[in-house]
Amino acid sequence: MSTTVALEIAVTSPAGAIVARDGGADRVELCVGLELGGLTPSQALVETTHETGIPAHALVRCRPGGFVYDADEIDLMLREARTVLRSGAAGVVVGALRPDGSLDLDVLARFVDAARSVSAAAEVTLHRAIDHAADPVAAVATLEALGFTRVLTSGAAPTAVAGADIITRMVAAAGSVQVMAGAGVTPADVPALVATGAAAVHLSAKRPAPDSAHAGVPMGGADDGSAHFLTDLDVVRAARAALDA
Repeated sequence: MSTTVALEIAVTSPAGAIVARDGGADRVELCVGLELGGLTPSQALVETTHETGIPAHALVRCRPGGFVYDADEIDLMLREARTVLRSGAAGVVVGALRPDGSLDLDVLARFVDAARSVSAAAEVTLHRAIDHAADPVAAVATLEALGFTRVLTSGAAPTAVAGADIITRMVAAAGSVQVMAGAGVTPADVPALVATGAAAVHLSAKRPAPDSAHAGVPMGGADDGSAHFLTDLDVVRAARAALDA
């Protein structure tokens, strides 16, 4: 495996984690509701994924939508962060903004403290809330002092390839914090993202499950008949090969 640029796959199940592991991924980001941008996985899901042997970083996001949270939501996510780490997660993926579009540094510090209170070795990733920040490049420069391990970003663009120039600037500003490029990534995009200096590439490598459709009877506002995804082994392997090339 490449030791220079890591491969992270977003998965929603232990089966997806196994596919990512067998396809050569270095770690997975574990969540539910991938079609909603990802939400916190259950304790049982984290435990079962941990048993697959690949390091799993659990997304901690209590609801869809924006990243400005009230006190109750913050308290819930602090609790979720501690729970997923006690359940076997290798790290947590967190984020919060202030109404003015700046990072909520006080809340982020509380997330880091909560994670490290469970495990001093816990890795803490800032999720794509940074892409909604008023100035992502300035924002990434604040993360080292907070103790973050890495940040996932598309360079504030709809896709990581489109945001490659900003990602390059973020890498230069990040200090010891690893910058991970992700959003709309395909294996063909990997060389351009490696060229940014990113420490890792993140993709979902997903395909719709054959039983996604609900025969015209949707089960919720986000159910368009393709809301259930599986991790595609061929895509994971292609991304691994592109990184190793």
